[in-house]
Amino acid sequence: MQVGERPPPGLYALAVPDATHHAHRVERVFPALLKYWRAQRGMSRLDLAIAAEVSARHLSFLETGRSRPSVEMVLTLAGALDIPLRNRNELLRATGFGARYPEPGIDALLTGTLGDTVDTMLAHHDPYPMVVVDRTYAVVRRNNAARTLLGLAGIDDGADLNLARLIFDPAVRPLIANWHELTGDVLRRVQREVLHHPLDDELAELLADLVGTHDVDDRWRQGDAAAPDEPAVSLDLSIGEVTMSFLTTMTVFNAAGNVTLDELRIESWYPRDDATRQWCRELLGGR
Repeated sequence: MQVGERPPPGLYALAVPDATHHAHRVERVFPALLKYWRAQRGMSRLDLAIAAEVSARHLSFLETGRSRPSVEMVLTLAGALDIPLRNRNELLRATGFGARYPEPGIDALLTGTLGDTVDTMLAHHDPYPMVVVDRTYAVVRRNNAARTLLGLAGIDDGADLNLARLIFDPAVRPLIANWHELTGDVLRRVQREVLHHPLDDELAELLADLVGTHDVDDRWRQGDAAAPDEPAVSLDLSIGEVTMSFLTTMTVFNAAGNVTLDELRIESWYPRDDATRQWCRELLGGR
């Protein structure tokens, strides 16, 4: 399976809870998903057996459908494979069990202490842009510098703003001096995320839309699983007579037990030169 390629849709249609076909579903879906995730992690059957502290014989029976997993075994194998929390819920559902990890909405998540903490992070990053996005890159919060920059660029800072789609927007492209390089970095990131979240239809739709954008470099249309995942991405902007150069990083929360928080990302922009730093202070922060 190539990077960005979707697993056969018929397989995952079987993952919908249905007590009548439970045995048939487990027989087909769980072994396929287990082998899929093991392949994604580059682990042999023996490697996984050792990591999960189960016998290689029992693991073989699970992968061939000769044995059915208990909920404890599903969670044990998911932990050993470091499967994302949303996919652990999907794996549990595929075997007929209920989800174990809460999936609160963004609004419910970003309240109270956590919401205050995120707001503090956003405020302290001014006058440099910072945005908070969900798993599909929909912007859920942004700081004052980010709002101001969007306004200067003539971009509508509306409720449906999506960071990934924005970069590929033909109207925004003239503002990005390193557009071809940046779109390659974004596509490689989303391609890897689709591989790690094989049941996420929204993420797969996002990737398909981005890849289908006119004039995307052919090198980025076909994913490369071996390509390095850069910790920071360069972004060069030209807005009118102002030229800015940023280094952007993506931060995630390490919060096992909560799907939504586990998928939340914070993108921070840092000036790469003194000119950009000065422009940010004058234009984005008012100081």
